[in-house]
Amino acid sequence: MRQLIHFAADYTGYVLRGGAKFYAWMGALSLLIAGMTYVFYLQNTEGLIVTGMTSQIHDGLYFANLVFLVGVAAGAVTIVFPAYAYHHEGMHKVAVLGEMLAITAVIMVTMFVFAHMGRPDRLWHMIPIIGIYNFPHSMLAWDVLVLTGYLILNFVCGFYYLWCKYTGKPINRKWFMPVVWIAIVWALSIHTVTAFLISTMPARPMWFHGMMPIRFITTAFAAGPALIILAFLIVRKNTRFWIEDSAIRLLTAIVTWCLGIALFLTMSEVVVELYARTEHANGLYYLMLGLHGLTRLVPWFWASVILMVGSFVLFLIPAFRNDMKLLPIPCVMAFAGIWIEKGMGLVVPGFIPTPIGEVTEYYPTFVEWLMTLGIWAFGFFILTILLKGAIGILQGEIKYGGQAAVAK
Repeated sequence: MRQLIHFAADYTGYVLRGGAKFYAWMGALSLLIAGMTYVFYLQNTEGLIVTGMTSQIHDGLYFANLVFLVGVAAGAVTIVFPAYAYHHEGMHKVAVLGEMLAITAVIMVTMFVFAHMGRPDRLWHMIPIIGIYNFPHSMLAWDVLVLTGYLILNFVCGFYYLWCKYTGKPINRKWFMPVVWIAIVWALSIHTVTAFLISTMPARPMWFHGMMPIRFITTAFAAGPALIILAFLIVRKNTRFWIEDSAIRLLTAIVTWCLGIALFLTMSEVVVELYARTEHANGLYYLMLGLHGLTRLVPWFWASVILMVGSFVLFLIPAFRNDMKLLPIPCVMAFAGIWIEKGMGLVVPGFIPTPIGEVTEYYPTFVEWLMTLGIWAFGFFILTILLKGAIGILQGEIKYGGQAAVAK
């Protein structure tokens, strides 16, 4: 217990120290978090009427980000799997950083659940035993189960590894490695179940097909590593912790392959749905070209296509793929393109038209945008703390019985 108290105190003391750049970054995030708190108060006093969601379209920007972030959480396995399955030295050195990203992403998913509920005090209904869980019949219950399990697995693996580094004790591989392998397999389950959450609705033809889970997995393994690459490049530039080029290049290869497969699956869906167009293709047709003069989502779709195709082409060019200064460009493009494709390009058009043929458009309000920015800011706030502390332990600047060094 004494060691645990020292661990918490040293970890906290280390992450609170920093230079002007660190405090400016955390201060900017705090301002956005304050804005999120205000609009959250508005939602809980005035109701979800302050959002752009309606009875026809009851899942909007919040649910879209939830779906996307589940993929980001699952994408962290692209670090852990090569590290432990193929003993990739560069990946093994940074595997714990991927687990920190997974923890952050699941926390952000929970935040978007709170934002979307309207009445967060009713969340107890999803708690097993005391709530109306409806397990195993409800797909939502399965989603809660796998996400909670994934959060616990990554928390245990990540912080146990850091604990061993902090205390200088050897890792007990007899139980640690089985938990790691369970977490790797579990990573696939979280985005698969999320895909089943929407693809098992016959009344929503745009989602109702068996290709949805594999599309979710491929985009997850493109967006997640793209964000990880950006984080690694920032860490290399702003800390003394060096991340090997081999780790970044392997992640780049994973992004390239998965992004290419995702684009192929999207193209296949477009051909199948629109070649012999029926009323079941109206959602996709509305997304691509508009329907009955309504075209609000058309720019989102084509922006996503341009970003994803453009980033894929850049990843294929060695000058971009191997240059650490140019690599952030395709990574940001891929991340943004998949974010659009998973949100405004998937969740919203699935409701248009409704099962009874109503065509109603949706567009997020300022409240939704500020809430979304605030939750992302909260996520980056947590991620900064987790990564900074983890890097301090990996570098030996935080250790039991030793004074923590001043962090940059």
